[in-house]
Amino acid sequence: MSEHEKFMKYALREAERAFDNGEMPVGCVITFNNTLIAKSHNQVEKLKDATAHSEILAITSASEYLNSKYLPGCSMYVTLEPCPMCAGALVNSKIDNLYFGAYDSKSGACGSVFNITNSVHLNHKVNVYGGILDNESISLIKSFFSDKRE
Repeated sequence: MSEHEKFMKYALREAERAFDNGEMPVGCVITFNNTLIAKSHNQVEKLKDATAHSEILAITSASEYLNSKYLPGCSMYVTLEPCPMCAGALVNSKIDNLYFGAYDSKSGACGSVFNITNSVHLNHKVNVYGGILDNESISLIKSFFSDKRE
């Protein structure tokens, strides 16, 4: 198992926590120097906050851990391609690398529908790598929506 798969498995565990809590199953971890420093999962329903996406919560946690508003040297692992809000937060926090599982053909903002993380109009670009353990991420999302339909 590669290092990226190892950290994505941590993100998948977070996504499972979201699933168990009735949230859209998206999980996220952030690493610094190959050490996990932050983890989170979607908490939109629990917190009644449209901005409580796993990526936003993890960025806040990593910023607190490093005592910095910027996160150079950090990598984010998230189970679903970030939306425009989260992609903007990645750019604004100056995270170096994004590794994600499933592509989001409806609102993905890291290469699918939009490409905020590599926009020539912004002051930071994020290295983006998609499709890591994507089948596991897709399976969890499909189960979530299948359960919702029942």
